[in-house]
Amino acid sequence: MMATTHALAGVALAVAVSLFVPEAGGLPVLAAAVGGFFPDFDLTGDHRKTLHFPVYYSVAALLAGVVTAAVTTPTTLAVTLFLAAAALHSVMDAAGGGLEPRPWLGQGERAVYNHASGRWIAPRRWVRYDGAPEDLVLSGALALPALLVLDGTAQLGIASALGISVVYTALRKPLVALADRVVPQIPEDVFDRLPTRVASFIAAYR
Repeated sequence: MMATTHALAGVALAVAVSLFVPEAGGLPVLAAAVGGFFPDFDLTGDHRKTLHFPVYYSVAALLAGVVTAAVTTPTTLAVTLFLAAAALHSVMDAAGGGLEPRPWLGQGERAVYNHASGRWIAPRRWVRYDGAPEDLVLSGALALPALLVLDGTAQLGIASALGISVVYTALRKPLVALADRVVPQIPEDVFDRLPTRVASFIAAYR
C-alpha cells in the first residue's frame, strides 16, 4: 500500500482515540501520522524487513498503552499512537501485494518480514499493489474522518496526502514503464558508484 495510505491510517486511528482524550491536542495525531509512515524509511534498503515489525511493534504498542492508561499525557499518548500506527502499517502490508517491481502481476511471495517467526509473510493481495485503485479508495476512506474532525494546518496536510495519493495512483504503472527504459541505459561505471542500497533497489529494473 502507498505510504500515504499508511500515514492516513495512523491519523484515522489517532482521530478515533482523540474522541476519548480531546484535551491531548495535535501531538498524538502528528505522532500517529509519522508512525504510519515510519516503516517505509527502509524503502531503499531491505524493504519491509529492516523497519517492519508486525509483532514487535504490536507488543510495544500494547505495553505503551498500559503506561498511557496509567499516566495519560500528550507525550505518552503520542508514543503509544506512533507504535500502534507503525504496527498497523506492518500488518497492513501483509494484506497488500508483494515486493516485486510489478506487483500487479501477482508473482511475488514476500509481503512483510515477521522477525518473531523468522520468515516472510505471503501477500494476501486484498489491495493488489501500492497505487492500485482500491488503495486510493482506502486512502480516501481513511482521510474522511480526519477531514471532518480536524481543521487548519492538519486538515491541509490530510488533503495534501490525499492529493499525493491521487497523483501516485495515476503514475504508478507509467513510472515502472519509464524505469524499464531508463535504468538499463545507466552505464555500468555510474551504476557501480551508487550506494549499495540504492543500486540494489534500481537493479530490479535492469
